[in-house]
Amino acid sequence: MPELPEVETVVRTLRPQVLNARILGVELLRPSIVLPESLPLESLCGCRISAVDRRGKLILLRMLAESGRDGGPERPDLLVVHLRMTGRLMPHPAGTPPHAHTRCLFHLEGPQGSSVLFFDDVRAFGVLFAATDALLAAWPFWQELGPEPLAVPPDALARQLAPRFAGRRGAVKSLLLDQGVLAGIGNIYADEALFRAGIDPRRAAQTLDDQALLRLCRALQEVLRLSIAQCGSSIRDYRDANGNVGAFQNSFAVYGRGEEPCRTCGRPLEKARIAGRATVFCPHCQR
Repeated sequence: MPELPEVETVVRTLRPQVLNARILGVELLRPSIVLPESLPLESLCGCRISAVDRRGKLILLRMLAESGRDGGPERPDLLVVHLRMTGRLMPHPAGTPPHAHTRCLFHLEGPQGSSVLFFDDVRAFGVLFAATDALLAAWPFWQELGPEPLAVPPDALARQLAPRFAGRRGAVKSLLLDQGVLAGIGNIYADEALFRAGIDPRRAAQTLDDQALLRLCRALQEVLRLSIAQCGSSIRDYRDANGNVGAFQNSFAVYGRGEEPCRTCGRPLEKARIAGRATVFCPHCQR
């Protein structure tokens, strides 16, 4: 948490607020949040934010600036933000003082005036990475990211996943949580998609035939799009770039509902632990 729908919502709400803004200064309040591979965050100063995008659970702020001319410092091509568990990326009026859990501030001058972009993180697990395209391409986490769940139609996604599931004896849910198998999926949307697809999360991934895999891909895309339309799920800390909560948690079929009645058959939902994560499913509706 946050997962793909929450990160996509942050990107969509952040984009109009920071697009074409120039970074005037950076205040790093917790140096440990910067990846060792990163260029100094100060090298972002003078760069203009030319795009705000997403890859898996990563936020990508593309920078526009001349790169390392006349022996000057190397310039980043982008700032990568991984919110991890409790990270938030939110603009505030210029002059707003840091919060108790503010880890970094980016002072901006944009088409709408001055502002300051806060990176807050209660648990301080989130990371920042000022990268050139070459540094990003060499980052092991980036290299290992699986396909995007919403980038292609469900039949094409099923074809991408088939070789990743083949011969895998592990539980299908554990593979869905693996960012090298599929980017952006976490505990919430794995549970919800498996329920919608009628697939037991404990089932060995290699046992899914083409029909079951297609059913799963359709369910994944349906659940992700429904959540994005409702601005994601707010369980504890998640807020979008406007400070608003999501609403998809009100539509959960199974996540967090262990021992409550299944909304399809009425039988009690069961709880299990898969890949170290709490899992809720209906043993009657999911096979």
